[in-house]
Amino acid sequence: MNNHENRSRDVCGCYSPHSEKVTPLKERLVEVAGLSELFGALADEVRTKILYLLSLDELCVCDLSDALGLSLPAISHHLRLLKMMRLVKYRREGKMVYYSLADDHIVELIKVAQAHYEEER
Repeated sequence: MNNHENRSRDVCGCYSPHSEKVTPLKERLVEVAGLSELFGALADEVRTKILYLLSLDELCVCDLSDALGLSLPAISHHLRLLKMMRLVKYRREGKMVYYSLADDHIVELIKVAQAHYEEER
């Protein structure tokens, strides 16, 4: 079987959408609005590592910097984005700023992703 034949087996032979199925599905697409931004934030390995560490314990910026071997400005940059996405929250204690996950939803996302990754191994 040549490459062209192999590719054509996984697509429809003609364009003929089933409107009775597709129309209600199109209307439901608003349910996933914004998810690509969330997954985009998670797509960065450093941010994923930050979220993972914060799922284990509340940490200050210095702790995250040391654990990941990155500069304070680099960690702060990632934390700002995660804060804008409402994935992390912070509290100030004197001169220290401690970060934690904003809620348990992100922990569930991490657990599901880890379980899926382990299946592939």
